[in-house]
Order: sequence, then structure tokens, then C-alpha cells
Amino acid sequence: MNISSDKKSDPNESPVNYTIRVIGGKWKPLIIWAILNGTNRFGALQRALPNITKKMLTSQLRELEADGILHREVFPVVPPRVDYSLTEKGMTLRPLLEMMCHWGIEFQKKDK
Repeated sequence: MNISSDKKSDPNESPVNYTIRVIGGKWKPLIIWAILNGTNRFGALQRALPNITKKMLTSQLRELEADGILHREVFPVVPPRVDYSLTEKGMTLRPLLEMMCHWGIEFQKKDK
């Protein structure tokens, strides 16, 4: 079930809850981060995220596309080629993910 796109945005929903609903979870931030860094084919995303299953990757990509974060482009070649890129909306997540990365670097060292 796609919890991100089941319903229209609730005007009373908190902005933090909306953000978590759209990009939260174990895999979505990692998928977006990988695409920000140039990985955009399904197989390459699988290699970049070795613990994700094909089913989960497919599901998460579909949700991100439905929420306007990713653009999926299918090329009519054999074998089929599909590229994923961030939309303008998706690109606005770069500063947020970069801040998460910097926070992780700083506190990961301190927690060792």
C-alpha cells in the first residue's frame, strides 16, 4: 500500500509529519541520496543498496515517483532501459540530505 499517495495532503498535518510521510523510512532517503550522487538505473541502485530487495526497491521507487520526488523514464530498447532522476521537487531535498550526512559524520565519530 502506498501510504504517501493514498490521500491528499491534510492541511492540519504538521510539516514534519508530511516530510516523514513522503521521504521517511529506511530506504527512501538512501535511494534519493544515491540518485543525487549520480546512480540512476535500477541495477545500479540495487548495487548501491545491497540489502534492499527488488520488491522493496520497486515499491519505494513507485512511491517516490507518485509523490513527485522522482521521474521515471523508460527507453524503448531491448533490453528495456529505465532511468530515474530527481524532479525539481526532489532536488529541493539535497540540502536536507546533506545536513543529515554531516550530522551523521559528526555524531558517528563521537558515538564510537
